[in-house]
Amino acid sequence: MSTATSPSKFSTAIAVAVIFSLVGPFGGIGAAVAQSMPDGEKGRYSMSTVGTSVIRLDTRTGAVSTCNNSGAGWACYAVPDERAALDAEIGRLQADNERLKAELAAREPVVTGKIDEALPKTDSLKKPDPKVAEGERKIEIPLPSDRDMDRMMSFLERAWKRLIEMANRVQKDVSGRI
Repeated sequence: MSTATSPSKFSTAIAVAVIFSLVGPFGGIGAAVAQSMPDGEKGRYSMSTVGTSVIRLDTRTGAVSTCNNSGAGWACYAVPDERAALDAEIGRLQADNERLKAELAAREPVVTGKIDEALPKTDSLKKPDPKVAEGERKIEIPLPSDRDMDRMMSFLERAWKRLIEMANRVQKDVSGRI
């Protein structure tokens, strides 16, 4: 028994075989074209695998996306671009700076030129330098004043009274519980 094959089935089978050999997983023309392209012309996207995901870089725009296979197919989502956020913040700050400069210029006229008198260069918080006695190379250290000594003694008295009061309270609490 000979089975006759219709010409349409035969030509379809040949077409499928030709397409499979050209595009299929074994390379064919697709692999030959990819190998023959120079490095700069491999395509718009560069892919790198990271775990089960793929990172996609658009070589023309610089946009980065993460691609995942979610069962229904591959989906790519853009990664937030920190540079764009930084550029937006820099632009906002520059505009704010310009606005503040304009406000400052509108408030009062700026005094230009030299003022009549120099400001005094005294520092009221600066302690006097220790004096060197004449004829000797010893440094004299200023002693605290009577007012400073009274303040220190008052502080120590209050601290001592509080300590005694605390000890008395503790003693009462312990003796009352026993």
